[in-house]
Amino acid sequence: MRRSVYFTGPRQAAVVEETLPAPAPGEVLVETLVSAISPGTEMLFYRGQLPAGLAVDTSIASLAGSLAYPLKYGYACVGRVAETGPDVADTWRGQRVFAFHPHESHFCAPVATLLPLPTGMDTERASLLPNAETAVNLVMDGAPLVGERVVVFGLGIVGLLTTALLAQFPLAALDVFDPIPQRRALARTLGASHTFDPADTESSSLDLSAGHGTDLIFELSGQPAALDQAVQMAGFGARIVIGSWYGNKRASLDLGEHFHRNRIQLVSSQVSTIAPGLTGRWSKARRMESAWRFLADLPIERLITHRFPVEEATAAYQLIDQQPEQTVQVVLDYR
Repeated sequence: MRRSVYFTGPRQAAVVEETLPAPAPGEVLVETLVSAISPGTEMLFYRGQLPAGLAVDTSIASLAGSLAYPLKYGYACVGRVAETGPDVADTWRGQRVFAFHPHESHFCAPVATLLPLPTGMDTERASLLPNAETAVNLVMDGAPLVGERVVVFGLGIVGLLTTALLAQFPLAALDVFDPIPQRRALARTLGASHTFDPADTESSSLDLSAGHGTDLIFELSGQPAALDQAVQMAGFGARIVIGSWYGNKRASLDLGEHFHRNRIQLVSSQVSTIAPGLTGRWSKARRMESAWRFLADLPIERLITHRFPVEEATAAYQLIDQQPEQTVQVVLDYR
């Protein structure tokens, strides 16, 4: 039998035992070791904050179908190949692999969809791969320049990883906003220049008014109000990269004189594709290689804050939902 995590309704999760599948031709059976819970997109599904009938994810085969409960979700599994199907080389057996797959203890997947872990890559570290790839994609879409003043709104796991990646650039300043003090402190250790509570508008506006204003802003908080704050903070010709998915939450924006006269650019960023201007040189495989390299140097001991046995998945979701200030990255353990 395998253990699968289901969303049975808004803010309801259950672990269900199911018959163990057998791999078809071209597939392998993967025994999951750990899987990471996405505190952004996944929690929208958990909370029921998405339009009914929405396609769950058209870019991931294991998430095909429309939004309806009960629902399996998740896209960050790391496991070991336990069995090979017909026409699959036996060399796959025993390999540790990453899969964009929902949370369950065993699953079958075509070998073409699996990513073998690089030599020396820690199992838990590998579960952060989707977030690392998202951070790489965001920075590619923002295209920071030498000496720019950059701001990040939202210090969930994606915001923190984006901050860590941006800190590798020779920027004039890297300022971050989040209401949770622990996350702001963590961002400083990852290279942020200054950290602010977004509610403390007086101190933040004083600091960011220096020089020519803000050049590049990443809105990663998942809160529509932050996008309006980003618009008001942007300097002339500034770019605002919107990585948040608001679900069924609506953004109320002041697009008055400041926005109209300052030629501010709003850039939609989503990791399932490559920006059209980059496809001549970049592929998803090349971007993934960059994400693996970036992931290898991350301080995951600071980023993974909680580990739950998969049997306690319900408690894991409740913690993220009700006490987000206590968590950064939560993983489920199947071992």
